[in-house]
Amino acid sequence: MATKNKFDIIVIGAGSGGLNIASFMNRVGFTVLLIDKSDGHIGGDCLNFGCVPSKALVHVARMVRDTREAKKFGLETDGEIDWKKVREYIQEKQEIIREHENASWFRDKGMTVVLGSATFISKDTVSVGGVAYTAKKIVLATGSRPRLLQGQGIEKVSCVLNNENIFSMEYLPKKLLVLGGGPIGIEIAQALTFLGCSVIVADPGSQILGKEDKEIADVLQAQMQQDGVTFLLGNTLVEFTSGTEATFTTKENKEHKVSFDGVFVGIGRVINTEGLSLENAGILTDEKGKLIVDAYLHTTNKNVLVCGDVAGNYQFTHAAEMHAGVILKNFFSPFKKQFSGDSISWTTYTTPEVATFGLQEAELKKRGTLYTVLSSNFTEDDRAITDEYQYGKTKMFITKRGKILGGTMVAPNAGELIQELVLAQSQGLSVHALFNKTYAYPTASRINKRIVSGYFASKLTPFTKKLLRLLY
Repeated sequence: MATKNKFDIIVIGAGSGGLNIASFMNRVGFTVLLIDKSDGHIGGDCLNFGCVPSKALVHVARMVRDTREAKKFGLETDGEIDWKKVREYIQEKQEIIREHENASWFRDKGMTVVLGSATFISKDTVSVGGVAYTAKKIVLATGSRPRLLQGQGIEKVSCVLNNENIFSMEYLPKKLLVLGGGPIGIEIAQALTFLGCSVIVADPGSQILGKEDKEIADVLQAQMQQDGVTFLLGNTLVEFTSGTEATFTTKENKEHKVSFDGVFVGIGRVINTEGLSLENAGILTDEKGKLIVDAYLHTTNKNVLVCGDVAGNYQFTHAAEMHAGVILKNFFSPFKKQFSGDSISWTTYTTPEVATFGLQEAELKKRGTLYTVLSSNFTEDDRAITDEYQYGKTKMFITKRGKILGGTMVAPNAGELIQELVLAQSQGLSVHALFNKTYAYPTASRINKRIVSGYFASKLTPFTKKLLRLLY
């Protein structure tokens, strides 16, 4: 094999995780080959079909919603949303980021970038377009794609949307049926409601955001219902009887029909491994097709590692960044680090946002960890009163000594409000750190001290009060 086709590392997939690894290795002087299907795929799902376009959509939707809310103060507005302008805005923001996430950019930085589909031909060699490339280490960062709905008459529906095509659709459906009450479906449902769609969310589960605390999810659902979203929970799709009508069955086995103009499918994700010929590299999968991965993110071929959605655990852009950090550390340190999601956080960018971090109750119970639940609503929080989100709620899980284990919150900007809690939890701090902090009044983050203050107030037993009086 020609020397020019040998590299220190090959990264397959130029999403967040792959780019983190490729960029660092290139910066410190290693020869790097970066492979992706096309220039338009560079940036991964986040830039092209996920976080970036969806957050641009959410931003526009919130502006429209706030404008309508201003009517009660005398501001009158009329007219319909121009979806073409919304779509152009989304694409404009993507292009700004794409200026430094494209093949030419990375080639100028010194990387070798090859566009095309990669296939393993041996344990350390891949082929792209008939050309072989080999490396000491290979990183799979091929991401995931939306799970498609197959059968049940879906072929009768002309407007079938998912996160890969919704941002380029030609028109805004008047009545949208969203299949799936997970984060993607819920964000889209609310955003399009704000833009004027009539939206129905159907899910076989008993709550939206099934991985979240039910009390927290219920607060969001109540707010979305006030905004006009209709929920059909505990409803299972039977079939599409036509291009504009579907039959569902309830838990009581009662059938009913739902009409729509378009369908958004948000029923999960599938990892991208097809066409890689993993067997040629000695890379095994389980019975569900999921890669067998150890705690250090190695596949069954120890020189092939995984990063991002393809790892099969947390499907977030920042999880890919965490994977990349573990992989890079282990490349150079004799003290190997295992990947742990104990301090990971995530946010659903609705209005209000749902933000969660660290260990949750189900996992704490599974581990047999003793914990105390601190819970508080926002009813008497001054900033919540002025900004009209007294419906907010937050929970925190702590040890007997006050060490923060995890928590969750539903409130406007909850994803920002929990960041100091994420830091405290990841650094092993206790609630004393929050209690002893002076917050500027009336910042929204004072809610974090409020929940802790309630915890310390509960410790004021009659004996403690008597002791304080004696000391005074």
